[in-house]
Amino acid sequence: MIVSRRKGVASERLKMAAAADIGVADQVKEEGWEGVTTQDVGLVVRNMVKRGEEVLMKRNDHDDSLKNSK
Repeated sequence: MIVSRRKGVASERLKMAAAADIGVADQVKEEGWEGVTTQDVGLVVRNMVKRGEEVLMKRNDHDDSLKNSK
């Protein structure tokens, strides 16, 4: 189980999207998360963190552009 500080548990959709990015989504569907190696789970987490950072950067860029337009 991948835990988030805010909502308790990362959404299954987010986890599966990250698993697809690293190529283990089919394995997760067939065997569940228990069948995925610790290394691959780490890669899924890393992917999710990267996605979160990208969202925050886009949000900050958007906020900055709103401030500059005033």
